[in-house]
Amino acid sequence: MHMADALLSPAVGGAFIAASGATLAFSAYRLGRQPDERRVPLMGVLGAFVFAAQMINFTIPGTGSSGHLGGGMLLAILLGPYAAFLVIASVLVVQSLFFLDGGVLALGTNLFNLGVWPCFLGLLIYRVIVGRSLQGWRMWLGACVAVVVSLELGAAGVVIQTMLSGRTDLPFGRFMALMLGIHFPIGLVEGVVTAAVVQYVWAIRPGVVENGRGLSESAAGRGALAPVVISFLAFAVLTGGVLAWFASEHPDGLEWAVAQVRGGEHTGAESPVPALERLQQKTALMPDYDFPRRGEDPSAPAGVADEAAAAIPVNVGTSVAGLLGAAITLALTTLIAAALYRFRPRSRDVSR
Repeated sequence: MHMADALLSPAVGGAFIAASGATLAFSAYRLGRQPDERRVPLMGVLGAFVFAAQMINFTIPGTGSSGHLGGGMLLAILLGPYAAFLVIASVLVVQSLFFLDGGVLALGTNLFNLGVWPCFLGLLIYRVIVGRSLQGWRMWLGACVAVVVSLELGAAGVVIQTMLSGRTDLPFGRFMALMLGIHFPIGLVEGVVTAAVVQYVWAIRPGVVENGRGLSESAAGRGALAPVVISFLAFAVLTGGVLAWFASEHPDGLEWAVAQVRGGEHTGAESPVPALERLQQKTALMPDYDFPRRGEDPSAPAGVADEAAAAIPVNVGTSVAGLLGAAITLALTTLIAAALYRFRPRSRDVSR
């Protein structure tokens, strides 16, 4: 559901950059006033895991489409809303700048659609359904409902943002119906995966998460988090380095919906801000999560010689991209979180 710049006008893209940026600043402010440095390593490894997990597209049977985890709901349950929003922002920035996944102008819309809804509204829904019962069917129901509602709102947001931009001739009603329809099963799958991961964390460290409010007082000491941190680091390496090989080759929900409306494959259009597109081309380390292959795309940067790139199996490029992206996300998220805690006000704390 990562939007490309071609779908957006500068006005709409800029407005959502401002809205998401303000939410990001507020989240950083609130997080910086919460004196709980135990979150720092957890934020880093969860960011790496979500980056790697988003590389795995799973097929939606009978549709010719695929979906992937957004990760915002999982982050919100395990970290609380403010830390989760910062982490998902780091993931989206790394994807956009280094792997050409989502546009730069579209960063604001992508962060709003994939971050604001699950980290704030979705988490509220989850808390209401789960209540004080952190295990059993209520937790599974809460995770599934919260993810589906958040993802459907994000899918609707994509349609509205595209229509407001006026850069396509897509019919609103059909586009909306297809987006909501295809993202419903995607949300169900993500809800089940989210609940399973939360259940796992509860099993190894019950005090780590307390009804979606982040770390509880019972999870005292950094050492208590070691099993969780090590687990997610291992999950990130396994997911990005190996499981990403088995990602579906079908188009994701947004690409599929556009192609269905147009009756054929969506070829895309140019960015309304060419300077941003050129910036992405310069910062991209591995476009589309692979080594640049100039034989396939003459405009691609010559990061690897033609002959050498042709000899490298695609799976190797996928593994390198997954591990590299996870490492960059881990480093970026950890640095941001550590800086916020280091420079937080010392005189007064705001309770969670």
